[in-house]
Amino acid sequence: MLIRVINPNTTAGMTATVGEAARRVAAPGTKVVATQPDHGPVSIESHFDEAISAVGVLEEVMAGEREDADAYVIACFGDPGLLAARELTRAPVIGIAEAAFHMATLISTRFSVVTTLGRTGIIAEHLLEQYGFRHHCRRVRAAEIPVLDLEENGAAALNRIIDECHRARDQDNIGAIVLGCGGMADLTDEISEAVGLPVIEGVTAAVKLAESLVTLRLGTSKHGDLAFPRPKAFTGRFEHFSGLAPSGLPSTPNRD
Repeated sequence: MLIRVINPNTTAGMTATVGEAARRVAAPGTKVVATQPDHGPVSIESHFDEAISAVGVLEEVMAGEREDADAYVIACFGDPGLLAARELTRAPVIGIAEAAFHMATLISTRFSVVTTLGRTGIIAEHLLEQYGFRHHCRRVRAAEIPVLDLEENGAAALNRIIDECHRARDQDNIGAIVLGCGGMADLTDEISEAVGLPVIEGVTAAVKLAESLVTLRLGTSKHGDLAFPRPKAFTGRFEHFSGLAPSGLPSTPNRD
């Protein structure tokens, strides 16, 4: 089984972090390839960043189709480009926020999310509503650290996250904590030990869900809105998307 884990930002250190976390939980026989776009933001901390990064996610899925990837993981907690990515492939495509929310509800009736910045916490709240998990989540909390601090100032960032997780445990009446950033993928065990609660991290959760779907031979439905995009011409910098075929790769564009 080949799982392509896509870091939607362009920071190589974070790609390595999510790749290592994914490989640590992958089953024997599962190959994990961690990738990132060639162009885009170095971190994703806004709707604008997500919109730009989504194009890179789609290009990475197209590359994965050429390599016959069995499943994809989008390793950013905003799940940028998730539904568009699902349109491009029959393989399962799992966003780490959706995966983490699902896993949290299987082990606790209530959870809180601890993320990086307050503004990205609002994005997480939108996703909770969209995915139908809002009634399970007591609170979305922010440690108020920039995403790149996880790479550049790791010890201080970890302490801030643990402090916020302690507040979630003591104040929110919860049974579990969801970490709200792909860059936290290597911190789960340390935070769980410090806080004394189950801690769910989306990269590892998404890998195990992807493996389950592949094993069950369940792929993305091509009936309805996740059908392959209609082939058509694209212009300018997006010309390489012209004429997408059912494989998710360009063929002869339809210029209607």
